[in-house]
Amino acid sequence: MPIGEPYIPETITVHLGRPDDNAENVTVSFIDYVKNVASSEIYPTWPEASLRANIYVIITYALNRIYTEWYRSRGYDFDITNSTQYDQKYIYGREVFENVSQIVDDIFNQYIRRQGSVEPLFAAFCDGANVTCNGLSQWGTVDLARQGYNPYDILTYYYGDNIEIVRDAPVRSNTPSYPGFSFGLGYSGEDARIIQMQLNRISQNYPAIPKIPDISGDFEYATEEAVIKFQEIFGLQPTGIVDEATWYRIAYIYTSVKHLAELNSEGIRQEEIPSQFKEDLHVGMQSADVRAIQYYLAVVGAYYAMVQPVSITGYFGNQTENSVKSFQRVFGLPETGVVDRATWYELYRAYIGIIDSTPVPPSGTDDVVLYPGIVLREGANSPYVRILQEYLSYIHNTYPDIGAVNNTGYFGPLTKASVIAFQKHFGLPTTGAVGAATWDEITSVYSDLKFGYEKQPYQNPGFTIT
Repeated sequence: MPIGEPYIPETITVHLGRPDDNAENVTVSFIDYVKNVASSEIYPTWPEASLRANIYVIITYALNRIYTEWYRSRGYDFDITNSTQYDQKYIYGREVFENVSQIVDDIFNQYIRRQGSVEPLFAAFCDGANVTCNGLSQWGTVDLARQGYNPYDILTYYYGDNIEIVRDAPVRSNTPSYPGFSFGLGYSGEDARIIQMQLNRISQNYPAIPKIPDISGDFEYATEEAVIKFQEIFGLQPTGIVDEATWYRIAYIYTSVKHLAELNSEGIRQEEIPSQFKEDLHVGMQSADVRAIQYYLAVVGAYYAMVQPVSITGYFGNQTENSVKSFQRVFGLPETGVVDRATWYELYRAYIGIIDSTPVPPSGTDDVVLYPGIVLREGANSPYVRILQEYLSYIHNTYPDIGAVNNTGYFGPLTKASVIAFQKHFGLPTTGAVGAATWDEITSVYSDLKFGYEKQPYQNPGFTIT
């Protein structure tokens, strides 16, 4: 499934047969794979321009298979086959031609794409003698080269003028796109944004899947609804949780509706590409993300005796580092003091577990309610929205620029306007959505105004988990 910019994988896993054959898989370096296929598909005596054009195509075709996870999204444990009925010829253990090897060493990190698109072109090809197709003719490239065509001219002859060659693509290990864990309501991250983007595109072909209004990476109610509907349509258990089966089924349908593995691909534009995990959080950093992590640590530290609570300041200092290390120790993670992807996920799971075990208090209670673990934004309808509205209306009595709102439980335009006014007044990013940092600030101001002091999230845990 497309994630980020394409890259050159260090290795590729080849199935030595047709997809459903009971055949061996071999994992080889990507460069050696290209040299083998080129030596198996074309002749070393061909003009160099012809050889280079064909090798560009071999590289690009393999990258398309990897980028779209064409086989892995269908449940196979390999990237490509060696069957020419499906892919390109690979003869395990064969010798390679010296001039072919030199060309591959020169251009192995270059590939073809459509201008304005990101994904490697589905560079269809055939030999042009025994078989013809809509893509490149291998024998035809020989005649063009002898007529003076250079490699790029040969490629545009077959694929059109709107292609370009990407040069110096990065090389890195080939890892599956599935993050390795299931996620659902309350999760926030690039993995969720990928799912949101893909579901919205799929919904154009399957309009029963509701559109997700904000492609933010925050897995909220609208995302859960879209996931459930997708699961219902495609015969999966409608849990609203993105597990491995749902992840790859979404990837498969997305690739299909975008025609990413066809010459007439709709293409993926640069703006559709999510960035990877934003960045590790560590000592010296200051941001809203740090503040959110501190909030979660403060709450988890109130319920888990061995996790050190932390002040919520937005600055990642030694106290936060020690708190992170204590959390990592309790949850069996490497004690680095750095919030990486694995630490963030375990912290999210621990926090959501606490929220799930804590009932929503009734109206009028003096308890300061914990952040629900789900970003609240326009369109949400939940008891936590009602609590948010009560807090905002109380704050309005002291800060009239922050609008009062009826406690209906529905997050409409008036609630959004009130949230934005609060964020402006207290120096928070004016998103109009309520995540952990905004919720913490709202509850702190509310607590200070109503009780005369800030009631921190770790001051009312109710019980401790040892």
